[in-house]
Amino acid sequence: MDRFFARFATATAHATGSPLAFIVCVITVLAWALSGPFFGFSETWQLVINTGTTIVTFLMVFLIQNTQNRDGAALQAKLDEIILFTDAENEFVGIEKLTDKELQELHARCEKAAQRSHAMLQSAHAERNARENRSKPAFNREDIENPSQASTSGR
Repeated sequence: MDRFFARFATATAHATGSPLAFIVCVITVLAWALSGPFFGFSETWQLVINTGTTIVTFLMVFLIQNTQNRDGAALQAKLDEIILFTDAENEFVGIEKLTDKELQELHARCEKAAQRSHAMLQSAHAERNARENRSKPAFNREDIENPSQASTSGR
């Protein structure tokens, strides 16, 4: 039963999300609107579209939610797989089950770690730049060989 519903929900969600489905809906609404004068814009005429759209909307909410739940679970499983087989922190596996407060605390820890990492990276860049600047001569070889040109070239 679950497998059948999953296949049905996925197929329905894909079909109703297609351009053809949208065109069919637009044509249906236009046909209903154009038939208004023929039915005298009666309450029954209005009830047809109201009832139809209510039923379709009610059913589609559950089909789309089912599809999104499965897509979310599949995506989470893929992310967990990546976390487990990389050097990432394994504590992130299953965090979708944490409370909002626990997620905020984890987010704050991650932000602090990112700030520390950024500071370390900036420090490493500064050290590398300092080493590169120390290894460069304070003058150019051309300045020594042709001192008259160096003073006229604006250096």
